[in-house]
Amino acid sequence: MLYVKNVPGWERALRIALGLVGLAFAALNWPADALAVAVGLMGAMLALTGLVGFCPMCAMVGRTLDKGR
Repeated sequence: MLYVKNVPGWERALRIALGLVGLAFAALNWPADALAVAVGLMGAMLALTGLVGFCPMCAMVGRTLDKGR
């Protein structure tokens, strides 16, 4: 494996749910304004990090999963 998961299960579910909401908002408002594009990109990023279980920004600050819990 090229990476170590650093996002816990509850946060993965939350990221996937919020990512899908962001993508739905973007799909409904796409031709209207640039905010839809920004929300769509953010939603895609959240959903992807939730599905994979790895967040590059969390890794940059040294976040790891506590295996002892």
